[in-house]
Amino acid sequence: MDVSIKNITDLQEEIARIRIIEAQQGQELGKRFNSPSAIFASIMSLINSGNRKDGDDHPGIFNQDFFGLLSRIVLPVTLNKTLFKRSNFLVKTLVGLVSQKASNYISSDAIHGLWDKVKSAVHSAISSKAETPRKGGMPNVPPPVVM
Repeated sequence: MDVSIKNITDLQEEIARIRIIEAQQGQELGKRFNSPSAIFASIMSLINSGNRKDGDDHPGIFNQDFFGLLSRIVLPVTLNKTLFKRSNFLVKTLVGLVSQKASNYISSDAIHGLWDKVKSAVHSAISSKAETPRKGGMPNVPPPVVM
């Protein structure tokens, strides 16, 4: 919306129009923040809608499951206390930001899927170890039955 201002009266009219818009927006904001419950609802709508885009399957911070919320705290603290122990402030800040974004991908489904993969790998390693022959060269063959 391009307004052409050619003289002082056009400028004064534009200032009056902007002041009216400002007053209307102030009233709308006042309605949104007139009670603690309205403030809380406004903040929650900003948090949930600000993190969610069309087609995005990663919910906002308060719509995550337990593992997602836990990883938001545990992941940056663990990384900064172990791997990046002697790093400077900027590196620790970047680790915190990246781990906050990574926590969106951590959910109970992802944890259960990883646990199933680990269980199957351990099970296959144990079962393949049981099928290997003994060091004596003879496979695990039961002795013949004598009648």
